[in-house]
Amino acid sequence: MAYGTTMSRSPSSSGLLPMPGSPGSSWAMYKARLGALFQGADTSVVVAFWLFGLINNVSYVIILSAALDLVGPSVPKGVVLLADVLPSFLTKLIAPYFIHAVPYSMRIIVMCGLSAAGMFLIALTPSVLTGGSISIKLFGVGMASLSSGVGELSMLGLTHYYGPFSLAAWGSGTGGAGLIGAGLYVLLTNTIGLSVRNSLLACAFLPFIMPLAFFLILPQAPLRRTSSNKDYTPIPRISIDDSDITSLPTSSAADALLTPGPSTVSEAYTSHSRPASPPQGQATSHPSQKPTFLQNLSRTRALFIPYMLPLLLVYIAEYSINQGVSPTLLFPLQQTPFSAYRSFYPLYAFLYQLGVFISRSSTPFFRLHNLYTPSFLQIANFILLALHSVYFFLPSVYLVFLVVFWEGLLGGAVYVNTFAEIMEKVPVGDREFSLGATSVSDSAGICIASLIGMVIEGRLCEANVQRGRPWCRDLDL
Repeated sequence: MAYGTTMSRSPSSSGLLPMPGSPGSSWAMYKARLGALFQGADTSVVVAFWLFGLINNVSYVIILSAALDLVGPSVPKGVVLLADVLPSFLTKLIAPYFIHAVPYSMRIIVMCGLSAAGMFLIALTPSVLTGGSISIKLFGVGMASLSSGVGELSMLGLTHYYGPFSLAAWGSGTGGAGLIGAGLYVLLTNTIGLSVRNSLLACAFLPFIMPLAFFLILPQAPLRRTSSNKDYTPIPRISIDDSDITSLPTSSAADALLTPGPSTVSEAYTSHSRPASPPQGQATSHPSQKPTFLQNLSRTRALFIPYMLPLLLVYIAEYSINQGVSPTLLFPLQQTPFSAYRSFYPLYAFLYQLGVFISRSSTPFFRLHNLYTPSFLQIANFILLALHSVYFFLPSVYLVFLVVFWEGLLGGAVYVNTFAEIMEKVPVGDREFSLGATSVSDSAGICIASLIGMVIEGRLCEANVQRGRPWCRDLDL
C-alpha cells in the first residue's frame, strides 16, 4: 500500500510561527500565535507523556554512563551498548505483530517490573573488579533494554489516541532523558559521592514513576472508549459547530503540528462526540477484522522507504560517531578548556544530548517533512569527523563542539519528525501499528553502529598514534 501526502498549507493558515523578518513576525504576533499553538493542550496528557519518554529512556542513558564502572576498563564499551540495545531491537522487530492483544495497563506493569529488576540486578551484583560476574550484569542490562523496547513501541502507539501534543511531549521527554540521565549519574557518583552500587540502587526506583504517570496522571477515557471496540476501530469524525470553534481555533496545534485539519485532534482525543462517516478516501480497517501477519508485513514494507530507512541511516551515522569516532577527537590540552584527555568525551556526549533534546522538543514550532536530507547530512558529519580524526584538519576543538551539537540536532529532528509524519500521513486504521513498527529502526541503527564503533575506534586511535598524536592512549581510567 502507499500512504498519500497531505496538502501543504501556508504558515499563516497552519498556525506555525511566522518566519523572522516576515510581515507577521512582530512580537505581538509571535505572542498571539504561541498562545494559539498550545491552546487545547491537555496538561495531564503532556505531563504523562513527557514522563513516559523520560523514564523509558533514562535507564538506557544511566547504563551507558556507567559502562566503565559496570565492565571495567579491559572490556570494550561497545559490549555494554550492544547489551543495552539488542533486546530492545529484537522486541521492536517482533512485538508489533502481536502486542496489540496486550492491554496498555498490563504493558506498563511489565515494563516497570523488567526495568526495575534489571537495575537492581546490575546494582546488587558485585563489581567485576572484585570478582563479580560481567554476564550477570549484562543480563540485567538486557532486562532493562527489553523494557525500553516494549515501552517505546507501546508509548508511540498510545500517542495515536491522545493526539499530537502527546507525541511532542514524548519526544521532548526522550530528549530530556539524555541530559537528566547522564547528569544524574554524575551528580550521584561525583558530586554527592555515592558508590556506584548505591547510585544504581537509587536509580532503580525511577521506573516506578511510569505506572504512577499512567494510572494517576494520564486521562483514561480515550483508552476506555477504545477498549469497548475491537482493534483499529475507525476514529469517529465530528462536526464542529460554533461552540466547538471557540475552544479549538483553526490555528491551534491540531492544524499546525501533525494533522491535516483542525478537527483531527478532536477525533483522536474527544471521540465521545457525535460520530459521522469517516473522511472520504481515508483507509480504515473494519472493527471486526484483525490484521493478519501477512497484512502486517505488507504494512511494514510500505513504511520502510518513507519512514524507517531515514531513521535507520541517521542512527547508524550518529552512534558510529558517538561510539567509534568521538573518543579519538582529541586536541593538545593547552588548546582546549580541559585538563585531562578523558574530559573530552563527556562534553561531546553532553553537547550531543543537548542538541537531541532541543530538536525533539521542536515540533510545536518547526516541522520537518523531508527526512532524507538531515539523514544524509548526518552521514556527512560522520565522514567529516572520521576524516578529521585521521588527518587533523579542523583548527579548533570548538568547531568539533559545534559539529557534535549539530549532530544531536539532526538526530533528534529525524526521530521526532519521522513519527510526526506518520501521525499526519498514515491512515488512522494503520497508524497505531505503524508508529510501533517504525520504532525498530532506531534500535537497529544503534546495533549496527555499535559493531561499526568496535571496529573503527581502535583503527582511528592507531592512525592517530602513527601520526604522532597518541592522546587516545593517554586516557586516565
